[in-house]
Amino acid sequence: MQNTMAQRMQACVVCHGKEGRATNQGYFPRIAGKPSGYLYNQLQNFKAGLRRYEPMHHLVQHMSDAYLRDISNFFAELDLPYPAAQATRLTPLEEGTAKKLVRQGAPERGIPACTSCHGQQMAGALPATPGLLTLPADYLMAQLGAWRTDQRRAKAPDCMADIARRLSLDEVSVMARWLSAQTLPSGTKPAPPAAQLHAMRCGSDAQ
Repeated sequence: MQNTMAQRMQACVVCHGKEGRATNQGYFPRIAGKPSGYLYNQLQNFKAGLRRYEPMHHLVQHMSDAYLRDISNFFAELDLPYPAAQATRLTPLEEGTAKKLVRQGAPERGIPACTSCHGQQMAGALPATPGLLTLPADYLMAQLGAWRTDQRRAKAPDCMADIARRLSLDEVSVMARWLSAQTLPSGTKPAPPAAQLHAMRCGSDAQ
C-alpha cells in the first residue's frame, strides 16, 4: 500500500479543510498555497512554543526539521481556488477604515499598509509572508489579539506585535471582517521577494 504525502497529511485537513483549503467561515486558516517559508516558520514556532495552540504543539513536537520542511513544501505547492467573496456587513465608514488601513496604513501612528508586506494583491510574498484574504475573520481577530497580548510571538524583529498594539480593537474587527470577505482569482500566487522590501526589513519569520 502506498504511503504518499497526501495520505500522511490527512491529520492536517481535519482542521484546515480538504487539502488545506479552509473556507472563510469558521476558525481554522487556509494553508494551501501559502509560502513554504511561512508555513515552515509557523510549524517551528508551534514546536518551540512561540505560537500557543496545544493540538499543533502536540502534533509537531517530535517531528524533525526536515519533515516539517516537507510538510511546508507539500501545502505550498497546492494550487486551489479561493472561496467566493462574501458580504462584509460593514457600514460604509467601517469599510472605508478597513480599506485605508490595508492599502495605505496609518503612517502617523507607525502602521504600514498591509500591502507593503503581504503583497499588492494580499496573496502573500515569498519567501515567508502569508496571504490574508479569505482567512476567517475570527482567526484574524484572534491572531492580532494574540500579538497584542504577547500570546503569539516571533523571532525579532517582531513587526506584527508592534503593529497589532498600535491598532484599536475596533480597527482589528473591521479589518478582519473585510479581509475575510474578499476573494482572489484562481491561480493567484504570492508576490516575488524583491517586491516586498518592508517585509524583508522586518524579518521573513516575523509573520
